[in-house]
Amino acid sequence: MSFQDKLIFIVGNSRSGTTMMLRIFNMHPQLMVLNELHFFEQLWSPEDKGKIISKEEAITLAAKLLLTQRIGYMTHDQNFSQFNEEATLFINEICKPDVTAEDVFHYFMQREVALHGKTIICEKTPQNVFYLSEIFELYPNAKVINMVRDPRAILLSQKNKWNRRNLGGDYMTRKEALRLRINYHPITLSKLWNAAIHAANLFKQDKRVLFIRFEDLLEAPETTLRSICKHIEVDFDSNMLNITQESSSIEKDSKEIGFKKERASNWKKGGLNESERWICQKICKSNLLKNNYEIENIQPNIFYIAFYLISFPIKIMLALLMNLNRMKNISETLKRRLR
Repeated sequence: MSFQDKLIFIVGNSRSGTTMMLRIFNMHPQLMVLNELHFFEQLWSPEDKGKIISKEEAITLAAKLLLTQRIGYMTHDQNFSQFNEEATLFINEICKPDVTAEDVFHYFMQREVALHGKTIICEKTPQNVFYLSEIFELYPNAKVINMVRDPRAILLSQKNKWNRRNLGGDYMTRKEALRLRINYHPITLSKLWNAAIHAANLFKQDKRVLFIRFEDLLEAPETTLRSICKHIEVDFDSNMLNITQESSSIEKDSKEIGFKKERASNWKKGGLNESERWICQKICKSNLLKNNYEIENIQPNIFYIAFYLISFPIKIMLALLMNLNRMKNISETLKRRLR
């Protein structure tokens, strides 16, 4: 079995879900999950496919991938040049006269799995749900796990995500915390949730894609994980159940072992006002019902609704400005996120 036959992508509309899968999979003796590399969309766009790049460009790309994998995506130190030496050695190892960005990405993943003594590598960038066509074109034998979560829970998580700095995420910079606060808006996130659902549903009949609800994973972890292991063709390992409680945006990190079922319904206990939940339901109702999520009977505050409508275009513009450096091709990214 080749490397390409042992490649897994964890995608979806739930960063909490994909991050939990990282901790779960890393407990398995065969599986290694990379940090969010954001290769597709931020470092590569479809127009780059097959384009030969210079050795200097290849080294820069490799250094950026190494930075994200070694240090992280939201950390203080974003100086990728510190990895130029390792990146140069890595690029010199690629025995090809002409190298593309896809080659660098491919060999980077292959190299990482070898360095860690694992046999199956997983990439867990949630936004890759918008690039499944490109992923399957490059890796036709890859397996995909699409994580779905209640959009109201995602609203609560994203509303408080900036506070990870105070809950154990000391890697997060103040600038990153500010960006996350600006990104939050109930209309924006509800529309993005719908977009991710629609993008994944294009592959609903594709046997390479497994749809998993975050809530089902919390409610019945062993049953759900056995289903996932069957999909990716590995044996279930009971160590996968021994994860710690980390990466929440509303609770401090804990070394407590296991799955907390109550995380699925935290959004019902406060943190979101009824108007935020009403907006979310209004926009996402059809997909909520299709994914077996309940609809609350609630009445919004007309003044809050007016505020969210007036602030929406302002927040959109601010969020765009704060995220410009995270898009290789702005028009392509927006088209995929908003279609």
